[in-house]
Amino acid sequence: MSIHVRLYRSKVPRGVCSALAVSRHVPRRPLSSVNAYISHAPSRQDDAPHRVDGLGVAVKDNIAAAGLQTTCASNILAGHEAPFTATIVTQMQRLGYSVTGKTNMDEFGMGTHSTSSAYGPVSNAEPIPDRSAGGSSGGSAAAVVTRSAHVALGTDTGGSVRMPAAYTGTYGFKPSYGMISRWGVVPYANSLDTVGIIAPSVPIIEHVIHSIREEHDPQDPTSLPASARARIAKERTSFVPSQRDMPLRGFTFGLPLEYNIEELDPRVREGWSQAVDKIQDMGGRIVPVLLPSTKNALSAYYVIAPAEAASNLSKYDGIRYGERAEDASSDAMDGVLYAKTRGTGFGAEVKRRILLGSYTLSSKAIDNYFIQAQKVRQLVRMDFDRVFKLSNPLRDESSFDLSEMDETIVLENKLGPSQVDFLVCPTAPTPPPKLEDVARQTPLDSYMNDVFTVPASLAGLPAISMPMDIPTDANSAEERHLDFGGLQLIGQYWDDLRLLGVAKELAAKVSAKAGSNQV
Repeated sequence: MSIHVRLYRSKVPRGVCSALAVSRHVPRRPLSSVNAYISHAPSRQDDAPHRVDGLGVAVKDNIAAAGLQTTCASNILAGHEAPFTATIVTQMQRLGYSVTGKTNMDEFGMGTHSTSSAYGPVSNAEPIPDRSAGGSSGGSAAAVVTRSAHVALGTDTGGSVRMPAAYTGTYGFKPSYGMISRWGVVPYANSLDTVGIIAPSVPIIEHVIHSIREEHDPQDPTSLPASARARIAKERTSFVPSQRDMPLRGFTFGLPLEYNIEELDPRVREGWSQAVDKIQDMGGRIVPVLLPSTKNALSAYYVIAPAEAASNLSKYDGIRYGERAEDASSDAMDGVLYAKTRGTGFGAEVKRRILLGSYTLSSKAIDNYFIQAQKVRQLVRMDFDRVFKLSNPLRDESSFDLSEMDETIVLENKLGPSQVDFLVCPTAPTPPPKLEDVARQTPLDSYMNDVFTVPASLAGLPAISMPMDIPTDANSAEERHLDFGGLQLIGQYWDDLRLLGVAKELAAKVSAKAGSNQV
Protein backbone atom coordinates (compact mmCIF):
# COMPACT_ATOMS: atom_id res chain seq x y z
CA MET A 1 0.00 0.00 0.00
CA SER A 2 1.41 3.35 -0.98
CA ILE A 3 2.02 6.15 1.45
CA HIS A 4 -0.47 8.21 -0.57
CA VAL A 5 -3.24 5.74 0.23
CA ARG A 6 -2.14 5.46 3.86
CA LEU A 7 -2.64 9.18 4.37
CA TYR A 8 -6.26 8.86 3.44
CA ARG A 9 -7.13 5.60 5.14
CA SER A 10 -5.27 5.77 8.41
CA LYS A 11 -7.57 6.45 11.31
CA VAL A 12 -4.73 6.74 13.79
CA PRO A 13 -5.31 9.79 15.41
CA ARG A 14 21.12 29.39 -3.08
CA GLY A 15 23.50 31.64 -2.33
CA VAL A 16 24.01 33.40 0.98
CA CYS A 17 24.66 36.85 -0.41
CA SER A 18 21.79 36.86 -2.88
CA ALA A 19 19.52 35.60 -0.12
CA LEU A 20 19.56 39.05 1.44
CA ALA A 21 17.46 40.56 -1.32
CA VAL A 22 13.70 39.99 -1.52
CA SER A 23 12.69 39.04 -5.05
CA ARG A 24 11.16 41.95 -6.91
CA HIS A 25 8.73 39.53 -8.50
CA VAL A 26 6.85 39.21 -5.20
CA PRO A 27 3.90 41.65 -5.25
CA ARG A 28 3.90 44.12 -2.40
CA ARG A 29 0.68 44.19 -0.38
CA PRO A 30 -0.81 47.16 1.47
CA LEU A 31 -0.11 47.56 5.18
CA SER A 32 -2.94 49.87 6.16
CA SER A 33 -5.57 47.25 7.00
CA VAL A 34 -3.18 44.54 8.15
CA ASN A 35 -2.26 46.15 11.51
CA ALA A 36 1.16 44.50 11.45
CA TYR A 37 2.97 47.07 13.61
CA ILE A 38 2.45 48.47 17.08
CA SER A 39 5.24 51.04 16.69
CA HIS A 40 7.62 52.10 13.93
CA ALA A 41 11.27 53.02 14.05
CA PRO A 42 11.63 56.85 13.90
CA SER A 43 12.82 56.88 10.28
CA ARG A 44 10.13 54.45 9.13
CA GLN A 45 6.83 56.15 9.82
CA ASP A 46 5.37 55.93 6.33
CA ASP A 47 4.07 53.00 4.33
CA ALA A 48 6.90 53.01 1.81
CA PRO A 49 9.01 49.90 1.18
CA HIS A 50 11.82 50.01 3.72
CA ARG A 51 14.74 49.33 1.39
CA VAL A 52 16.43 52.71 1.05
CA ASP A 53 18.66 52.65 4.08
CA GLY A 54 19.53 48.97 4.16
CA LEU A 55 17.91 45.67 5.06
CA GLY A 56 14.91 45.80 7.36
CA VAL A 57 14.07 43.46 10.24
CA ALA A 58 10.69 43.64 11.95
CA VAL A 59 10.85 42.78 15.65
CA LYS A 60 8.02 41.18 17.61
CA ASP A 61 6.90 43.46 20.42
CA ASN A 62 8.05 41.11 23.18
CA ILE A 63 11.69 41.48 22.07
CA ALA A 64 13.50 44.52 23.44
CA ALA A 65 14.95 47.17 21.14
CA ALA A 66 16.32 50.31 22.78
CA GLY A 67 14.44 53.45 21.79
CA LEU A 68 11.26 51.58 20.88
CA GLN A 69 8.38 50.46 23.05
CA THR A 70 8.19 46.86 24.22
CA THR A 71 4.55 46.36 25.22
CA CYS A 72 3.92 42.66 24.50
CA ALA A 73 0.63 43.98 23.00
CA SER A 74 -0.70 44.47 26.56
CA ASN A 75 -2.27 47.45 28.28
CA ILE A 76 -0.28 46.72 31.39
CA LEU A 77 2.95 47.59 29.52
CA ALA A 78 1.56 50.50 27.50
CA GLY A 79 4.32 53.00 26.78
CA HIS A 80 7.07 50.84 28.28
CA GLU A 81 10.51 51.28 26.69
CA ALA A 82 13.26 48.80 27.46
CA PRO A 83 16.60 50.53 28.21
CA PHE A 84 18.57 47.86 26.35
CA THR A 85 18.49 45.84 23.13
CA ALA A 86 17.97 42.08 23.01
CA THR A 87 20.96 39.99 21.96
CA ILE A 88 19.21 38.67 18.85
CA VAL A 89 18.41 42.21 17.68
CA THR A 90 22.05 43.21 18.19
CA GLN A 91 23.11 40.17 16.16
CA MET A 92 20.74 41.10 13.34
CA GLN A 93 22.07 44.65 13.33
CA ARG A 94 25.59 43.29 13.10
CA LEU A 95 24.49 41.37 9.99
CA GLY A 96 23.41 44.64 8.38
CA TYR A 97 19.74 44.79 9.32
CA SER A 98 18.02 47.85 10.75
CA VAL A 99 14.84 47.63 12.83
CA THR A 100 11.70 48.70 10.94
CA GLY A 101 9.47 48.62 14.03
CA LYS A 102 7.80 46.45 16.64
CA THR A 103 5.16 44.06 15.33
CA ASN A 104 1.71 43.26 16.66
CA MET A 105 1.08 39.97 18.43
CA ASP A 106 -1.18 38.06 20.77
CA GLU A 107 -0.88 39.58 24.24
CA PHE A 108 2.25 38.18 25.90
CA GLY A 109 2.36 35.59 23.10
CA MET A 110 -0.76 33.79 24.29
CA GLY A 111 -2.87 32.95 21.26
CA THR A 112 -3.04 31.31 17.86
CA HIS A 113 -4.48 34.07 15.65
CA SER A 114 -3.00 37.41 16.86
CA THR A 115 -6.46 38.57 17.86
CA SER A 116 -5.86 39.05 21.60
CA SER A 117 -3.72 42.18 21.16
CA ALA A 118 -4.61 45.35 23.07
CA TYR A 119 -3.84 47.17 19.80
CA GLY A 120 -6.38 45.30 17.71
CA PRO A 121 -6.16 42.06 15.72
CA VAL A 122 -3.74 41.39 12.90
CA SER A 123 -5.36 40.43 9.61
CA ASN A 124 -3.93 38.57 6.66
CA ALA A 125 -2.91 40.51 3.55
CA GLU A 126 -4.50 40.68 0.13
CA PRO A 127 -5.95 38.65 -1.48
CA ILE A 128 -7.27 37.12 1.78
CA PRO A 129 -7.55 40.14 4.12
CA ASP A 130 -10.44 38.64 6.07
CA ARG A 131 -8.38 35.67 7.19
CA SER A 132 -6.24 34.99 10.26
CA ALA A 133 -2.53 35.77 9.98
CA GLY A 134 -1.79 33.22 12.69
CA GLY A 135 -0.34 33.82 16.10
CA SER A 136 1.20 34.80 18.23
CA SER A 137 3.79 36.27 15.82
CA GLY A 138 1.12 37.29 13.30
CA GLY A 139 2.40 40.84 12.98
CA SER A 140 5.89 39.60 12.12
CA ALA A 141 4.51 37.34 9.38
CA ALA A 142 2.32 40.18 8.07
CA ALA A 143 5.35 42.48 7.93
CA VAL A 144 7.17 39.95 5.75
CA VAL A 145 4.26 39.17 3.43
CA THR A 146 3.55 42.88 2.88
CA ARG A 147 7.26 43.44 2.22
CA SER A 148 7.65 46.14 4.85
CA ALA A 149 10.60 44.11 6.13
CA HIS A 150 13.02 41.67 4.55
CA VAL A 151 12.87 39.35 7.54
CA ALA A 152 11.10 39.30 10.91
CA LEU A 153 11.84 38.06 14.40
CA GLY A 154 9.17 36.25 16.36
CA THR A 155 8.99 33.90 19.32
CA ASP A 156 7.81 30.32 19.19
CA THR A 157 6.54 28.75 22.41
CA GLY A 158 4.14 26.18 20.98
CA GLY A 159 4.07 27.12 17.29
CA SER A 160 3.87 30.92 17.34
CA VAL A 161 6.33 31.35 14.44
CA ARG A 162 5.35 28.32 12.39
CA MET A 163 1.59 28.92 12.57
CA PRO A 164 1.75 32.50 11.16
CA ALA A 165 4.08 31.26 8.44
CA ALA A 166 1.59 28.54 7.47
CA TYR A 167 -1.28 31.05 7.36
CA THR A 168 0.57 33.70 5.32
CA GLY A 169 2.52 31.56 2.86
CA THR A 170 5.92 32.49 4.31
CA TYR A 171 8.73 30.48 5.89
CA GLY A 172 8.84 30.23 9.69
CA PHE A 173 11.75 28.56 11.46
CA LYS A 174 11.98 27.54 15.11
CA PRO A 175 15.61 26.63 15.86
CA SER A 176 16.78 24.16 18.46
CA TYR A 177 16.07 25.31 22.01
CA GLY A 178 19.10 27.15 23.38
CA MET A 179 20.64 28.05 20.01
CA ILE A 180 19.45 31.67 19.83
CA SER A 181 19.79 33.86 22.90
CA ARG A 182 16.58 34.84 24.70
CA TRP A 183 18.20 37.67 26.65
CA GLY A 184 15.97 40.69 26.12
CA VAL A 185 12.89 38.59 25.31
CA VAL A 186 9.94 39.01 27.68
CA PRO A 187 9.29 35.44 28.89
CA TYR A 188 6.04 33.55 28.49
CA ALA A 189 7.18 29.99 29.31
CA ASN A 190 10.92 29.81 29.92
CA SER A 191 11.38 26.12 29.16
CA LEU A 192 9.62 26.49 25.80
CA ASP A 193 10.25 30.01 24.50
CA THR A 194 12.45 30.12 21.40
CA VAL A 195 13.27 33.07 19.17
CA GLY A 196 12.26 32.24 15.60
CA ILE A 197 12.67 33.76 12.14
CA ILE A 198 10.05 34.47 9.49
CA ALA A 199 11.21 35.21 5.94
CA PRO A 200 10.04 35.09 2.31
CA SER A 201 12.62 32.41 1.47
CA VAL A 202 14.75 29.74 3.13
CA PRO A 203 18.19 31.17 2.17
CA ILE A 204 17.56 34.27 4.28
CA ILE A 205 16.85 32.12 7.34
CA GLU A 206 19.80 29.89 6.54
CA HIS A 207 22.14 32.90 6.38
CA VAL A 208 21.03 34.19 9.78
CA ILE A 209 21.27 30.79 11.51
CA HIS A 210 24.64 30.02 9.92
CA SER A 211 25.96 33.36 11.19
CA ILE A 212 24.84 33.12 14.83
CA ARG A 213 24.50 29.41 15.63
CA GLU A 214 27.89 29.19 17.38
CA GLU A 215 27.40 32.22 19.64
CA HIS A 216 26.80 31.51 23.31
CA ASP A 217 25.27 34.33 25.33
CA PRO A 218 26.43 34.27 28.99
CA GLN A 219 23.55 36.62 29.87
CA ASP A 220 21.00 33.96 28.95
CA PRO A 221 20.95 30.89 31.24
CA THR A 222 19.12 28.88 28.56
CA SER A 223 21.79 29.57 25.91
CA LEU A 224 23.71 26.37 25.18
CA PRO A 225 27.28 26.70 26.50
CA ALA A 226 30.13 27.20 24.05
CA SER A 227 31.75 23.89 25.02
CA ALA A 228 28.55 21.98 24.24
CA ARG A 229 28.16 23.82 20.92
CA ALA A 230 31.69 22.87 19.93
CA ARG A 231 31.16 19.24 20.89
CA ILE A 232 27.86 18.94 19.04
CA ALA A 233 29.24 20.72 15.96
CA LYS A 234 31.68 17.82 15.49
CA GLU A 235 28.74 15.43 15.30
CA ARG A 236 26.62 17.50 12.91
CA THR A 237 27.02 18.21 9.22
CA SER A 238 25.43 20.58 6.73
CA PHE A 239 23.11 19.39 3.98
CA VAL A 240 24.88 18.03 0.91
CA PRO A 241 22.61 16.98 -1.99
CA SER A 242 23.56 13.56 -3.33
CA GLN A 243 23.01 14.50 -6.98
CA ARG A 244 21.37 17.31 -8.88
CA ASP A 245 18.25 15.53 -10.11
CA MET A 246 17.78 13.45 -6.93
CA PRO A 247 19.02 15.75 -4.15
CA LEU A 248 17.20 13.91 -1.34
CA ARG A 249 18.52 10.45 -2.15
CA GLY A 250 19.87 8.84 0.98
CA PHE A 251 17.52 10.73 3.30
CA THR A 252 14.62 9.05 5.09
CA PHE A 253 11.50 11.00 5.99
CA GLY A 254 9.09 9.83 8.64
CA LEU A 255 5.33 10.12 8.27
CA PRO A 256 3.82 10.29 11.79
CA LEU A 257 0.62 8.27 11.75
CA GLU A 258 -0.74 10.10 14.79
CA TYR A 259 -0.71 13.38 12.85
CA ASN A 260 -3.32 12.08 10.41
CA ILE A 261 -6.17 13.14 12.69
CA GLU A 262 -9.80 13.04 11.65
CA GLU A 263 -10.04 16.83 12.15
CA LEU A 264 -7.42 17.38 9.44
CA ASP A 265 -8.90 19.41 6.59
CA PRO A 266 -9.13 17.20 3.45
CA ARG A 267 -7.36 19.91 1.40
CA VAL A 268 -4.43 19.96 3.82
CA ARG A 269 -4.32 16.16 3.81
CA GLU A 270 -4.20 16.18 0.02
CA GLY A 271 -1.42 18.78 0.03
CA TRP A 272 0.52 16.70 2.56
CA SER A 273 0.16 13.64 0.36
CA GLN A 274 1.31 15.56 -2.72
CA ALA A 275 4.33 16.88 -0.81
CA VAL A 276 5.22 13.33 0.20
CA ASP A 277 5.08 12.31 -3.46
CA LYS A 278 7.43 15.18 -4.34
CA ILE A 279 9.90 14.04 -1.69
CA GLN A 280 9.89 10.57 -3.20
CA ASP A 281 10.36 12.03 -6.69
CA MET A 282 13.48 13.79 -5.38
CA GLY A 283 14.93 10.53 -4.09
CA GLY A 284 13.79 10.69 -0.49
CA ARG A 285 12.54 7.56 1.23
CA ILE A 286 9.21 7.74 3.08
CA VAL A 287 8.40 5.45 6.01
CA PRO A 288 5.54 5.56 8.53
CA VAL A 289 6.60 6.18 12.13
CA LEU A 290 4.89 5.97 15.47
CA LEU A 291 4.96 8.74 18.09
CA PRO A 292 2.57 7.26 20.69
CA SER A 293 2.87 10.11 23.21
CA THR A 294 1.84 12.73 20.65
CA LYS A 295 -1.83 12.30 21.55
CA ASN A 296 -1.07 13.70 25.01
CA ALA A 297 1.36 16.43 23.94
CA LEU A 298 -1.20 19.20 23.52
CA SER A 299 -2.71 18.56 26.94
CA ALA A 300 0.72 18.57 28.56
CA TYR A 301 1.63 21.82 26.83
CA TYR A 302 -1.48 23.61 28.07
CA VAL A 303 -0.56 22.64 31.62
CA ILE A 304 3.15 23.48 31.48
CA ALA A 305 2.97 26.74 29.52
CA PRO A 306 0.24 28.43 31.63
CA ALA A 307 2.00 27.32 34.83
CA GLU A 308 5.23 29.01 33.75
CA ALA A 309 3.26 32.03 32.50
CA ALA A 310 1.52 32.44 35.85
CA SER A 311 4.91 32.59 37.51
CA ASN A 312 6.46 34.95 34.96
CA LEU A 313 3.54 37.39 34.92
CA SER A 314 3.27 37.68 38.70
CA LYS A 315 5.62 40.69 38.65
CA TYR A 316 3.16 42.83 36.68
CA ASP A 317 1.28 44.38 39.60
CA GLY A 318 1.52 48.12 38.92
CA ILE A 319 3.81 48.57 41.92
CA ARG A 320 7.07 46.82 41.16
CA TYR A 321 6.50 46.53 37.42
CA GLY A 322 3.77 47.34 34.90
CA GLU A 323 1.31 50.19 34.40
CA ARG A 324 -0.76 51.11 37.46
CA ALA A 325 -4.52 51.40 36.93
CA GLU A 326 -5.45 55.09 37.05
CA ASP A 327 -8.16 54.70 39.68
CA ALA A 328 -6.29 52.11 41.76
CA SER A 329 -3.88 54.41 43.57
CA SER A 330 -5.48 53.76 46.94
CA ASP A 331 -4.99 50.65 48.94
CA ALA A 332 -7.04 47.80 47.60
CA MET A 333 -9.96 46.21 45.87
CA ASP A 334 -11.48 43.36 47.85
CA GLY A 335 -8.45 43.37 50.12
CA VAL A 336 -5.88 42.82 47.33
CA LEU A 337 -3.60 45.73 46.62
CA TYR A 338 -3.09 45.25 42.90
CA ALA A 339 -6.18 43.26 41.87
CA LYS A 340 -7.67 46.07 39.79
CA THR A 341 -4.39 46.79 38.03
CA ARG A 342 -4.07 43.18 36.93
CA GLY A 343 -7.77 42.87 36.20
CA THR A 344 -7.81 45.85 33.84
CA GLY A 345 -4.26 45.53 32.52
CA PHE A 346 -4.46 41.94 31.29
CA GLY A 347 -6.74 40.72 28.53
CA ALA A 348 -9.15 37.80 28.80
CA GLU A 349 -6.82 35.15 27.35
CA VAL A 350 -3.90 36.13 29.57
CA LYS A 351 -6.10 36.07 32.68
CA ARG A 352 -7.48 32.70 31.64
CA ARG A 353 -4.00 31.20 31.41
CA ILE A 354 -2.83 32.80 34.65
CA LEU A 355 -5.78 31.25 36.46
CA LEU A 356 -5.19 27.89 34.81
CA GLY A 357 -1.48 27.97 35.63
CA SER A 358 -2.05 29.08 39.20
CA TYR A 359 -4.46 26.20 39.74
CA THR A 360 -2.16 23.53 38.29
CA LEU A 361 0.66 24.77 40.55
CA SER A 362 -1.52 24.71 43.66
CA SER A 363 -0.71 22.15 46.36
CA LYS A 364 -3.86 20.13 45.69
CA ALA A 365 -3.39 19.96 41.91
CA ILE A 366 0.34 20.00 41.19
CA ASP A 367 0.81 16.22 41.43
CA ASN A 368 -2.17 15.41 39.21
CA TYR A 369 -1.50 18.06 36.57
CA PHE A 370 1.89 19.77 36.47
CA ILE A 371 4.00 16.76 37.50
CA GLN A 372 2.08 14.45 35.15
CA ALA A 373 2.50 16.95 32.29
CA GLN A 374 6.26 16.97 32.84
CA LYS A 375 6.27 13.18 32.65
CA VAL A 376 4.38 13.32 29.36
CA ARG A 377 6.92 15.83 28.09
CA GLN A 378 9.72 13.34 28.73
CA LEU A 379 7.78 10.65 26.86
CA VAL A 380 7.35 12.98 23.88
CA ARG A 381 11.11 13.61 23.84
CA MET A 382 11.82 9.88 24.02
CA ASP A 383 9.47 9.21 21.10
CA PHE A 384 11.37 11.66 18.92
CA ASP A 385 14.77 10.31 19.97
CA ARG A 386 13.71 6.76 19.10
CA VAL A 387 12.64 7.57 15.54
CA PHE A 388 15.58 9.81 14.55
CA LYS A 389 18.77 8.31 13.14
CA LEU A 390 20.87 10.97 14.83
CA SER A 391 21.15 10.69 18.58
CA ASN A 392 20.17 13.56 20.86
CA PRO A 393 23.51 15.00 22.03
CA LEU A 394 21.98 16.09 25.35
CA ARG A 395 20.47 12.72 26.31
CA ASP A 396 21.36 9.07 26.63
CA GLU A 397 20.05 6.77 23.92
CA SER A 398 17.02 4.66 24.82
CA SER A 399 15.74 1.50 23.20
CA PHE A 400 12.41 1.23 21.41
CA ASP A 401 9.79 -0.85 23.18
CA LEU A 402 8.42 -3.11 20.45
CA SER A 403 5.30 -3.78 22.51
CA GLU A 404 4.30 -0.12 21.97
CA MET A 405 4.44 -0.40 18.18
CA ASP A 406 1.41 -0.22 15.94
CA GLU A 407 0.98 -3.40 13.90
CA THR A 408 1.19 -1.41 10.66
CA ILE A 409 4.80 -0.37 11.36
CA VAL A 410 7.29 -2.53 9.45
CA LEU A 411 10.49 -3.58 11.22
CA GLU A 412 13.71 -2.46 9.53
CA ASN A 413 15.54 -5.36 11.15
CA LYS A 414 15.35 -7.46 14.30
CA LEU A 415 16.30 -4.43 16.41
CA GLY A 416 13.29 -2.31 15.53
CA PRO A 417 11.59 -0.07 12.96
CA SER A 418 13.21 2.30 10.48
CA GLN A 419 14.79 5.44 11.83
CA VAL A 420 14.52 8.70 9.94
CA ASP A 421 16.41 11.91 9.25
CA PHE A 422 13.36 14.19 9.35
CA LEU A 423 9.65 14.12 10.03
CA VAL A 424 7.19 15.61 7.54
CA CYS A 425 3.67 16.67 8.50
CA PRO A 426 1.25 19.61 8.21
CA THR A 427 1.88 22.76 10.25
CA ALA A 428 -1.79 23.58 10.83
CA PRO A 429 -4.84 21.32 10.51
CA THR A 430 -6.70 23.85 8.32
CA PRO A 431 -5.98 26.74 5.93
CA PRO A 432 -6.21 30.22 7.53
CA PRO A 433 -9.72 30.61 8.99
CA LYS A 434 -11.87 33.73 8.71
CA LEU A 435 -11.40 36.25 11.48
CA GLU A 436 -15.15 36.25 12.11
CA ASP A 437 -15.02 32.49 12.62
CA VAL A 438 -12.03 32.87 14.94
CA ALA A 439 -14.07 35.30 17.06
CA ARG A 440 -16.68 32.59 17.56
CA GLN A 441 -14.21 29.87 18.52
CA THR A 442 -14.07 28.60 22.06
CA PRO A 443 -10.62 28.70 23.74
CA LEU A 444 -10.42 24.92 23.33
CA ASP A 445 -11.06 25.20 19.58
CA SER A 446 -8.26 27.73 19.33
CA TYR A 447 -5.86 25.56 21.33
CA MET A 448 -6.50 22.64 18.98
CA ASN A 449 -4.83 24.55 16.13
CA ASP A 450 -1.47 23.93 17.85
CA VAL A 451 -1.79 20.16 17.71
CA PHE A 452 0.99 19.68 15.10
CA THR A 453 3.43 22.32 16.36
CA VAL A 454 3.44 21.67 20.12
CA PRO A 455 5.30 18.29 20.13
CA ALA A 456 8.50 19.75 18.63
CA SER A 457 8.32 22.62 21.12
CA LEU A 458 8.04 20.27 24.08
CA ALA A 459 11.12 18.40 22.85
CA GLY A 460 13.09 21.55 21.94
CA LEU A 461 13.62 20.38 18.34
CA PRO A 462 14.20 22.50 15.21
CA ALA A 463 11.20 22.78 12.89
CA ILE A 464 10.32 24.83 9.83
CA SER A 465 6.97 25.63 8.24
CA MET A 466 7.01 26.15 4.50
CA PRO A 467 4.24 26.83 1.96
CA MET A 468 2.70 23.85 0.22
CA ASP A 469 0.08 23.74 -2.50
CA ILE A 470 -3.36 22.45 -1.60
CA PRO A 471 -6.38 21.92 -3.87
CA THR A 472 -9.00 24.64 -3.98
CA ASP A 473 -12.36 25.37 -5.53
CA ALA A 474 -11.73 27.85 -8.35
CA ASN A 475 -15.47 28.50 -8.60
CA SER A 476 -15.70 29.64 -5.00
CA ALA A 477 -14.97 33.33 -4.50
CA GLU A 478 -14.08 32.65 -0.86
CA GLU A 479 -11.70 29.76 -1.49
CA ARG A 480 -10.00 30.38 -4.80
CA HIS A 481 -7.12 32.20 -3.11
CA LEU A 482 -6.75 29.59 -0.35
CA ASP A 483 -4.43 27.46 -2.43
CA PHE A 484 -1.67 27.07 0.15
CA GLY A 485 -1.14 25.44 3.51
CA GLY A 486 1.83 24.84 5.74
CA LEU A 487 4.19 21.86 5.48
CA GLN A 488 6.30 21.24 8.57
CA LEU A 489 9.69 19.55 8.67
CA ILE A 490 11.08 18.50 12.07
CA GLY A 491 14.68 17.47 12.74
CA GLN A 492 16.72 16.08 15.60
CA TYR A 493 18.19 18.48 18.17
CA TRP A 494 20.87 20.78 16.70
CA ASP A 495 20.35 19.37 13.19
CA ASP A 496 19.23 22.83 12.09
CA LEU A 497 21.53 23.31 9.10
CA ARG A 498 20.62 20.01 7.44
CA LEU A 499 16.94 20.74 8.08
CA LEU A 500 17.23 24.14 6.39
CA GLY A 501 19.17 22.63 3.49
CA VAL A 502 16.44 20.07 2.85
CA ALA A 503 13.76 22.74 3.15
CA LYS A 504 15.58 24.86 0.57
CA GLU A 505 15.61 21.96 -1.89
CA LEU A 506 11.94 21.20 -1.28
CA ALA A 507 10.61 24.76 -1.37
CA ALA A 508 9.95 25.19 -5.08
CA LYS A 509 8.76 21.58 -5.43
CA VAL A 510 5.95 21.60 -2.89
CA SER A 511 4.68 25.10 -3.68
CA ALA A 512 4.25 26.62 -7.13
CA LYS A 513 4.39 30.12 -5.60
CA ALA A 514 7.59 29.45 -3.70
CA GLY A 515 9.68 29.92 -6.82
CA SER A 516 8.87 33.63 -6.97
CA ASN A 517 10.07 34.08 -3.39
CA GLN A 518 13.26 32.10 -3.69
CA VAL A 519 16.41 34.05 -4.43
